[in-house]
Amino acid sequence: MKRVLLFVVAFCSMLPLVHAQGSANRDNKEIHWITSFDELQEKMKQNPKKVYMDIYTDWCGWCKKMEASTFSNPDLIKYMNLNFYCVRFNAERQDNIQFNGKLYQYNPQYKANMLAVELMGGPNKLSFPTSILMLENFQNPNPIAGYLTVAQIEPILTFFGDNYIRHQPWDSYSKTYKPTWDHGMAADNTPPPGH
Repeated sequence: MKRVLLFVVAFCSMLPLVHAQGSANRDNKEIHWITSFDELQEKMKQNPKKVYMDIYTDWCGWCKKMEASTFSNPDLIKYMNLNFYCVRFNAERQDNIQFNGKLYQYNPQYKANMLAVELMGGPNKLSFPTSILMLENFQNPNPIAGYLTVAQIEPILTFFGDNYIRHQPWDSYSKTYKPTWDHGMAADNTPPPGH
């Protein structure tokens, strides 16, 4: 009976450790996407971080391909979860968005929410997917239009995430950047099905 009791006590004392390891493994298997701008703004107040925003639409084949390939890379996932608040933003959202002190509404003429239009630089620059990178407190939004492979996005994310943006021009950084992430298979730029 004592052995059984010792086993139960030992087993129960290990559960928090096993749970913590399981949570850590899950945390590094997917990007922690934020879909609520209220949640994003609250997190920014509590702990300012840089922001990566994926602006997409439901019909965009390249958006789906980027989600399935680029955003599934383990090195990218770990880096983004550590250094950014990551936001998935459907540009065609029709609800009102209160963001950074302004109200944004859906504009049927552009078939997009005006926040997406503003972040991408105007109605003539709507392109999907578009990656938006911002400094802490939503400063200095930088739109990067188009599908990005892991090899293409790695230097962009590290330029922002490691604060090179604060003291080095992009041109010199990108010319000397040495990749450190596992990029897996070679980039496949074949258009996705149905595109």
